[in-house]
Order: sequence, then C-alpha cells, then structure tokens
Amino acid sequence: MGTLVQDLLDSVPSWVIYLVVFLLPFLEASVFLGFVIPGETALVFGGVLAGQGKVSLSVLLVLAVVGAITGDAVGYAVGRRYGSGLQSSKLGQRIGDDRWRTTEEFLNRRGGTAVFFGRWTALLRAMVPGAAGMARLPYRTFALYNALGGTLWAVACVYGGYLVGDVIGSYLSNIGYLLIGLVVVALALHLLQRRRESKKSRESATSDLSVH
Repeated sequence: MGTLVQDLLDSVPSWVIYLVVFLLPFLEASVFLGFVIPGETALVFGGVLAGQGKVSLSVLLVLAVVGAITGDAVGYAVGRRYGSGLQSSKLGQRIGDDRWRTTEEFLNRRGGTAVFFGRWTALLRAMVPGAAGMARLPYRTFALYNALGGTLWAVACVYGGYLVGDVIGSYLSNIGYLLIGLVVVALALHLLQRRRESKKSRESATSDLSVH
C-alpha cells in the first residue's frame, strides 16, 4: 500500500499539489468546504511533500497564506452581501441552526479577535468569516485579524508537515488517501439520496395533479 501511494505521489505534477494547497484553504470559508475537508489537510500534506523534496517549501508557504487570507475575505464579503439571507438559504439551512448559533455566540464574545482565534478550529474557521460579514464587523478589523490568523495558521500547518517529513510521510499519505476515498463515497451516497428524494417529489407532484 505504501509503495502504491508513493508511486501515485511521484506521478502527480507539482503544480497540482500547489493548486490544491491554495484551493482548499481558499474554499474552506468562501463556499464552506471546510465542513467536508479541513484546509489543514492539504497544508500539512503539502508540507510533508516539501520535506521529502518533491515541492518547494517557499512556494507552498506563499500559496497557503494567500489562499487562507483571500478565502476568508471572500467568505466575509458573501456574508456582508447577503446578510441573514445566507443563513436562511438552502446552504445555510444545511449548515444548521446550532452551528450558526455557536459561531454567533463566539463572535459576540470575542469580537474582532474571533477572526483570529476561530482560525484554529475547523468549524469556526469555515463559519466565522461569513458570520463576521453578516454582523457587519468593520472590514479593517476583520482584515487585520484575518491577515494575522491566516498567516500564522498556514505557516504552522505547512511547517508542521515539513518538519515531520519522512518520519510519518508514508503514514500521512495513506491516511490522506483513505480520507479522500471516504469523502468521495460519502458525496456519492449523498447525491444518490438527493436524486431519489427528487424523484419521489416529482412522482408525488404528478400523483397530486392526476388526482385533481
């Protein structure tokens, strides 16, 4: 298994790794991808590969920091643009009232620093930027803590993976692929369930029309 994973990693172009390291942190808060795949997964994994000499550490650090900061900025803009409508949207309802309530309480309790401290928890990292925009937190305050938190978090994750390097590299590789496989299966089952529900709804609507 380890050899197979290693062969797959060796065949992946470096630009694909760079793209993933940028995209996962960027999409984590901007489209709430963090509920599916936490952004640090890509950063730690990329750091391990940098420790093995497969990619450039400096390029990874830049992409990770930029992805983290800009992704949260987009999440803030979305929350500010749509306000409470974001929470009542189909996506917002899927997130659930409990998660929104937890995030709002954390934001009210911490104020601007919630943007910094929320960065270190997967749930809050995905939720706080949008909630901060909804709460009309001044952008200057948000931008300051977003830059500080995003930079420190991204550097810590990438360097964490870089420092372990070969020591647990194969372990992280195997676990990473296992997690990705589980995510793919979960998404497939979710889409299948949605399709069945949609079909039942159409059949029910057709039945009601025929009765009338």
